[in-house]
Amino acid sequence: MAFSISASDQSLLLKLARNSITEGCDSSHASQVDLSELPSSLRIQCATFVTLQKSGELRGCIGSLKPQRTLAEDVVHNAFASAFSDSRFYPVKKEELADIQIEISVLSPMQAMDISSEEELLESIRPNIDGLLIQSSYHSATFLPQVWEQLPDPVEFLLHLKQKAGLQSDEWPEDMSCFRYQCFKFGE
Repeated sequence: MAFSISASDQSLLLKLARNSITEGCDSSHASQVDLSELPSSLRIQCATFVTLQKSGELRGCIGSLKPQRTLAEDVVHNAFASAFSDSRFYPVKKEELADIQIEISVLSPMQAMDISSEEELLESIRPNIDGLLIQSSYHSATFLPQVWEQLPDPVEFLLHLKQKAGLQSDEWPEDMSCFRYQCFKFGE
């Protein structure tokens, strides 16, 4: 990824994310962001994912694939959603807050891949670099580049991504589209 985020901006984004989750435990809604008080670097449009872990285990992960809010607003929104709206987990409780670690991933723009088969995709995907979005008329799923840490084999990576999308292991829809992206990630 060609850009980075300064250490002070990283710290501020992590603080905003934690505040959003903390306020959500009390008020059941995400905190508001006063953009006028933030540096211009946090007011650019960006897509982000916020991943929560507890004791090294996934506790929530929600994000945006396309820029639709400012970087600060997207982090606040996705932190709240990761804590309270990830359907795989029960909502975060106040007594858990001290045990939750936050990781923020800022996504590069999506790059369409000129792929017509699973074999071509496997030849083109770059392990430990690319996040991948696959989508067809009725199926869609993404894996952040961090997922390569658990699934380092491209065949296994794609197999699990297809399962996440609701596709059979041998299924490759005619209208399948593939997109790659990279992340700048940081955490507590």
